[in-house]
Order: sequence, then C-alpha cells, then structure tokens
Amino acid sequence: MIEEAKIFVFDAGKVIMMISLLLWVLSTYGPKEKMAAVSAKYEQLIQANPLQAAELNKQRKTELLQSSFAGTLGKAIEPAISPLGYDWKIGIALITSFAAREVFVGTMATLYSVGEDADTNNSTLREKMASAVRPDGSKVYDLATGMSLLMFYVIAMQCMSTLAVVKRETRSWKWPVIQLIYMTGLAYLLSWVVYRIFI
Repeated sequence: MIEEAKIFVFDAGKVIMMISLLLWVLSTYGPKEKMAAVSAKYEQLIQANPLQAAELNKQRKTELLQSSFAGTLGKAIEPAISPLGYDWKIGIALITSFAAREVFVGTMATLYSVGEDADTNNSTLREKMASAVRPDGSKVYDLATGMSLLMFYVIAMQCMSTLAVVKRETRSWKWPVIQLIYMTGLAYLLSWVVYRIFI
C-alpha cells in the first residue's frame, strides 16, 4: 500500500508540477502589444493619480493576468461555463485538470498567486478564493458554484491515463472518445441543474 501511494504521489506530483509551471508561464506572459498597452495605461494612471498607486497597481495586475495567454484562453471558454457559475479562472482549472483532477488545486493556487505582492502572499488559497468576486460584486465561490463544481468532478471523465488505458485495452479511440464526450456532457448538464437548484 505504501509503495502504491508513493507511485501515485510521485506520478501525480510530476503532472501537477509540470502543469503548474506551464500555467505560471501562460499566466505571466501574453501577447506583447496587449501586455505593453495595459502596462502603459496604468503607468499613465499612476502618474496622474499617485495617491491611488496601490489600488491602481492591484488593478494592473488583475488586467495583466486577464490579458495573458491563460487569461485569453479562460475568457474564450467563459461564455460556455458561466451557466454553471464558473468564471474564467475556474475554466482554466477545468481544462488543466483533464490531465488529472488533483491538478485543479495546483492550478487555482498558481492563478491566484500570479502577480501578488509580497505582503499579500501570506494569505492562503482558501482566503484568496473566498474573497474572489465577479464584475457585479457577487462572490465567485458561493454554495451554488461549489455544489456545481463538486457535481462536475464527480461525473466528468478527467483522467488522461484512464482514457489511455481504455484505448490500449479496446485497441481503438472509439470508446475513449465516447467515454470522454458522454461523461463530460453529463457532468455539464448535472452541474447546470445543481447550480440552478442552489442559486
């Protein structure tokens, strides 16, 4: 049992580490013109309003994250996942966790720590997620969103290695593809129902 646990921790750890590193890069960098435009905009705002520099720096970091490659990808899928109560950061975590569902936590930790100041880095991921708000001011992680996420992860096929084993055993891509589409579709539908019940 200890040997099996070690294998799981080391295998999962490698996947989580690689995806976290990739996410850090995607969250830190973006199209040069877009990132430069955001930086220039906030430099001007800070020069014009030096007393609001701290707040403007915070807004700049948020906008830089949204303009990054990860932010662009998350924003692209946000219309499809917003009926489930998810924002673009949850969307990125859903995509990365198709490698393995444990990657969700590492993804959220990476996304919520990118661009944070040293004095705010002491807050835990739980505190950062609890304070996350949507543009309308409502909390991102309320009961409805939490229940919807739980339902999605209970049903969705989010394990590449499982799909690889099914492919190897069936010697065909037919069943892994059916499994992926069917289980993801069912997870989406049931998550939507749960979100509507608890909203």
